[in-house]
Amino acid sequence: MGGRSARGDTGGMPPTVLVVDDDAGFRRVARRLLTRRGLLVIGDVDSGAAAVEAVRCHRPDGVLLDVNLPDRDGLSVTRELTGGSGGPSIVLTSMDALGDPEATAAACGARAFVTKERLVETDLLLLFSPAGT
Repeated sequence: MGGRSARGDTGGMPPTVLVVDDDAGFRRVARRLLTRRGLLVIGDVDSGAAAVEAVRCHRPDGVLLDVNLPDRDGLSVTRELTGGSGGPSIVLTSMDALGDPEATAAACGARAFVTKERLVETDLLLLFSPAGT
């Protein structure tokens, strides 16, 4: 499930996404929203540690990652997941706006930051698609 042989080579399949949030209700909503946007949700987890393990096991193309997790913050999880080559595209999310969201996302290696209230109006397929497609 998930896992491409080469990051960005979708072989005609929709990009795969892992949802990471400690709120089960939000994970359900995000799963439905991502699926309706043409993405394949390969799983959802509730902590930073579970996110790192799920990315290692399933190799998703993208991760929708909450900034505020119970065991560690999403920024440090992003830095760990994007530290090597071929890591997933990460879109950070939170109920709270960050001071300078673009700079914060770029500094930790995330592709973007979107507040949870704006996910519905965001082009998620574009954010999780390989660059240039």
